[in-house]
Amino acid sequence: MTVARGPSGLVQVGLPAWIYLPAAAGALFVITPLIAILSKIDWPHFIPLITSESSRAALLLSLKTASASTLVCVLLGVPMALALARGHFPGQAILRSLVLLPLVLPPVVGGIALLYTFGRQGLLGEYLELWGLRIAFSTTAVVLAQSFVSLPFLVVSLEGALRSAGNGYEHIAATLGARPTTVLRTVTLPLVLPGLISGAVLAFARALGEFGATLTFAGSLQGVTRTLPLEIYLQRETDPDAAVALSLLLIVVAAAIVIASGTRRLRGPL
Repeated sequence: MTVARGPSGLVQVGLPAWIYLPAAAGALFVITPLIAILSKIDWPHFIPLITSESSRAALLLSLKTASASTLVCVLLGVPMALALARGHFPGQAILRSLVLLPLVLPPVVGGIALLYTFGRQGLLGEYLELWGLRIAFSTTAVVLAQSFVSLPFLVVSLEGALRSAGNGYEHIAATLGARPTTVLRTVTLPLVLPGLISGAVLAFARALGEFGATLTFAGSLQGVTRTLPLEIYLQRETDPDAAVALSLLLIVVAAAIVIASGTRRLRGPL
């Protein structure tokens, strides 16, 4: 362990040297499979493989539904995070546990739950059928499935940002006579905007890679519910080269989103 004095005069304690060994092993555990994919790419045919009609339709559908589900997550997740971080009500701990449950549930279980909620004979779907609304096995079902598994990512990120920021500035604004809605709009949300952006990006990335709940609840109809992960799964059975190429495409898109979010967070608010 090394000890040094920083520019501010404070003593800075370094990490033990042995920490870097398991850290390197962890990094290799994540990076090696990505290298393995790169080694299996049919580079001379890479562009034709990812620009086929079915591939383009799947990618476009994934981007559209992931964007829509992220919007749903923001509209529902921001109030939920605020209620959990700032509110005080009976059953708050239980609600938090239930909201975070999709993080640990197998996605196929989430798909079954959604099917028995919004399906033709589902808890709500039965009544929606009376209004001519059929959700299961539609593009709307894809958005709902993606939102179900992505929502906790936004709630966790934003709730953590709210707790870290504290509520001192909010108390000052309230003391000066600002109404709760004004405090929320002018103080709270701008203060935790980096956390909100990070949570939204994580939700989008999770929605982009969603597979199990989508397949169970929405099926796999080309141009309607067949997102890029479903296309990869199907191509794996018939054209492994296309599956590998599309896997790389999905990795690149997801990595670009996460890296952009990380860069924005490091820069901080403008």
